[in-house]
Amino acid sequence: MKIKAPAKVKKVKRKLPAKKQVKSQSHLFPIVAIGASAGGLEAVSELLKNLDADTGMAFIYVQHLSPDHKSLLTPLLQNVTSMKVQDVRDKILMAPDNVYVIPPDKEIQVTNGHIKLTPRPDVKINLPIDLLFSSLAETHKQNVIGIILSGSASDGTQGMKSIKHEGGLTFAQDGSAKFSSMPKSAITAGVVDFILSPKEIALELVRISKHPYVKANLLKSRSEDLIESSDPDLKIIFNILHKHTQVDFSAYKIKTIKRRIIRRMLLYKMKSLKEYAKLLGKKKEEVDILYQDLLINVTSFFRDTDTYKYLKTTLLPKLLKEKKPGETLRIWVPACSTGEEAFSIAMMLIEIQDSKFSNIPVQIFASDLSAKAVRKARIGLYSKHELESVSPRRIQRFFSKSDGDYRIDKAVRNICVFAPHNILLDPPFSRLDFISCRNLFIYLDTPAQKRALATFHYALHDNGYLMLGKSESISSSANLYREVNKKYKVFSRKAFSGLRTLPALAPRSAQANGLTNDPENKAVDVAETKVKPLVNQGLDSTIDALLVAEFMPASVVINYQMEIVQFRGSTDLFLTHAAGKASFNVLRMARPEIAFALRNTITKVIKTKHRVRKSGIEMILNARVHMVGIDVMPLKIKSDEPLLLILFAEQPVVETFLKERKKGCLL
Repeated sequence: MKIKAPAKVKKVKRKLPAKKQVKSQSHLFPIVAIGASAGGLEAVSELLKNLDADTGMAFIYVQHLSPDHKSLLTPLLQNVTSMKVQDVRDKILMAPDNVYVIPPDKEIQVTNGHIKLTPRPDVKINLPIDLLFSSLAETHKQNVIGIILSGSASDGTQGMKSIKHEGGLTFAQDGSAKFSSMPKSAITAGVVDFILSPKEIALELVRISKHPYVKANLLKSRSEDLIESSDPDLKIIFNILHKHTQVDFSAYKIKTIKRRIIRRMLLYKMKSLKEYAKLLGKKKEEVDILYQDLLINVTSFFRDTDTYKYLKTTLLPKLLKEKKPGETLRIWVPACSTGEEAFSIAMMLIEIQDSKFSNIPVQIFASDLSAKAVRKARIGLYSKHELESVSPRRIQRFFSKSDGDYRIDKAVRNICVFAPHNILLDPPFSRLDFISCRNLFIYLDTPAQKRALATFHYALHDNGYLMLGKSESISSSANLYREVNKKYKVFSRKAFSGLRTLPALAPRSAQANGLTNDPENKAVDVAETKVKPLVNQGLDSTIDALLVAEFMPASVVINYQMEIVQFRGSTDLFLTHAAGKASFNVLRMARPEIAFALRNTITKVIKTKHRVRKSGIEMILNARVHMVGIDVMPLKIKSDEPLLLILFAEQPVVETFLKERKKGCLL
């Protein structure tokens, strides 16, 4: 026994590394997922016939067929390729240069290289291609290539979005498809990189397999690691993007950015980052395409059903119940993409108010970096496959048919205001009851997350709520929020005493000049550059700096077009977001009682270039009289456009009355 025991232990120790090695290597080769339906056998046969047998890729083929269909795909496909073709068995571990065929009565998910089979559910709408593509994208990221061949309906389109979102490549069959609905659906959705015949797809796959970044995966290293984060050409790309879009992508997670860039390089058959940087410098259209690629957002109506159930049954009724009759419920959906999440919340609120809370007005502000996405959201027009997660009852109530697509009703659209907005740059909406920011933080680095969380804290009411995505947290700013629901990532705002202060936001004008780039290409606020040097000059200066930062009077910086480019201090008493189209025009945001005096004062400062003060402006808010003073002055900083600083102050009513009387202004 004493002799055998060590031998057993030794045997176990030899097995453990082998198991770990298999699991770690499962991500290191490209997986090509092929989906088809009617007419698909001929197309996939043509593809495999023209494909080398040693690409180092694994191929999974799934056909959208009836579950009781008897398939002879495996022997038929084995006749056209020298790769091994096999029916999928549950929990099989994939290997390169193999073709795996999915049984028609099964659904498939892939995790860590293992294929998991489940019985196909007995439902009217079944989307096995979407399920396969999405599960591959979730775990194998940029190592997935999605291909949609001949077929009817739209299965595969949502899955292609997921693949492209994670940095993978996508193909669709061209006009050679016998049934064009499936490939056309993906092409129309804008998620296809290559539109080719099956033979051309095969030749392109062979070329891709020989690219150095793809070979890097075969050599057991990640392709994004081949680009150093300090690479000067990467910094050139960031600067080009910044110049053309005013978005500082250096605040985003660098691995995600590198994957998207590598994806574009593969499409152009480029082997060095320098080549791609030169292309961006010459071709503005490519800058726009890369920008849109970086902003891809996987979204859908009522995404994560259990989360929306919680919102409808618990959180939204609670928010409505806390409102007094006539008070508006205000919600913000940052990174709203093409509007599905904002409209989903709006539909639920209408349903909730059917039986109660009917006298509570609702305003949903929805914003996104992508002006293109915002334009689609404003139109509110969606294809049939984009409504697959919307119940027939809701489609009937909230949508109307429009040339084969579906337009969301005006009653829902009127609740939502869509606007282009950068949460790291632009002033936020304010006095909010609820912010739903799901699946944005997974793309931001920690400093950017912290900055966004501070902005949300400023924007929320004292008893307001924030909801994040399931894989996101507030760990970088736990001092600002209290956890309300761990499962659904819902947090409430911690109320602080003292003034509510807005985190530093870099002015657009300074960014456009490149004035706000530090050596690490991070945005630096102009006001911060004045405060930071004082902190190192002793106790007095440190206290002064903190007083300036924490107790700054309510103020805004505007340009000559009256657009606000910077907020400071608590401006809620003086400025508000009016109903209707979102705007940061200071005159549109100003309370009606002060707007006229504000316009005259600004006009006078622009004309004279001198500081002008105006006091004794009477404003009635919630049945209370407020006396307001405004102070407008030219802001003398280096900028590509002239700027003005506006200071707002509330003056004691009695004191103001006596002063004005002493001047003889009152009878």
